[in-house]
Amino acid sequence: MSLLRNRSFAVELAVLAAALGVVDALAWALAGPGAGLAALTSLALACALFAAFSTRRYREIARLAAEVDEVLHGGRRIDFADYREGDVAVLKNELAKMTAALAGATERLGKEKAALADALADVSHQIRTPLTAIGLLVPAIEDAAGPAERTRALRELEALVERVGWLVTTLLKLAKADAGAIRVQAAPVDVERLVRDALAPLAGAFDLRGVACEVDVAPGTSFTGDAAWSAEALGNVLKNCLEHTPAGGTVRLSASEDAVALRLRVTDTGPGITPEDVPHLFERFYRGAGSEGFGIGLSLARSLVAAQGGTLRAGNDRATGGAQFDFTFPKMVV
Repeated sequence: MSLLRNRSFAVELAVLAAALGVVDALAWALAGPGAGLAALTSLALACALFAAFSTRRYREIARLAAEVDEVLHGGRRIDFADYREGDVAVLKNELAKMTAALAGATERLGKEKAALADALADVSHQIRTPLTAIGLLVPAIEDAAGPAERTRALRELEALVERVGWLVTTLLKLAKADAGAIRVQAAPVDVERLVRDALAPLAGAFDLRGVACEVDVAPGTSFTGDAAWSAEALGNVLKNCLEHTPAGGTVRLSASEDAVALRLRVTDTGPGITPEDVPHLFERFYRGAGSEGFGIGLSLARSLVAAQGGTLRAGNDRATGGAQFDFTFPKMVV
């Protein structure tokens, strides 16, 4: 029945049937010695028409196959606008969808390849810089004039090694996020404990920089999510605020909740985010004006929050002019 709905096939079938009908009518009219010849003529005509129709279809399919092969090997796109209805046209329409999908996939792969090349170049640069500094510090330690100078150089070396370790670890986490390999545990998260876990690795850095940290979280505040990944995301944002806050400044963290979501806000008293940086702040390897980091901490933070169905946005605090980061975690993870 599907073939009979095909206009081209139906027309060809009607032509063939009409031709056979005319010849058969002649055979009945003759009803004599000419009847056998008429039957043979009918059979020959049927074979000729069938061969003609089949040859035309074969040529169309062969042309279509050549065009598809050209597309698959990076040639032009196929223009299907001039194809009429027919059983071959059905095949052409399906192949049109296939070639369009292949062309789109090829274009996406090209962009991803270019992005990967850029990312590898950025990673290479980010790792090479501290490694070069480490290489310069080793002779300085060996040639140190005294214990005090040697201790200072060793501390710088330790800081650089820690910096490289953080970079490599963060890049691995980003790779997991891109591959969808991050497993999010949906469980009740106590926000007070979350904040403590996020601040613990940064306590020494806050003291060394002379930056205060104020926390305003009501006891019992909670949401449904992954405590470990949430602490990782919050810690990266706190680290970013710390790096952009001058000595004597303050980083503030507050929480609010309702029946729908838990909201965390982190602000600092630094210079704030420039309008040019705001749209690109969460882009991987993007480093704004005066940035000390690698440009991956905030990107990872947003990926970890998004994996839990939450959001992370950035802007400036109207009161202080410093940076402002707003987390939203849903109360329920479906």
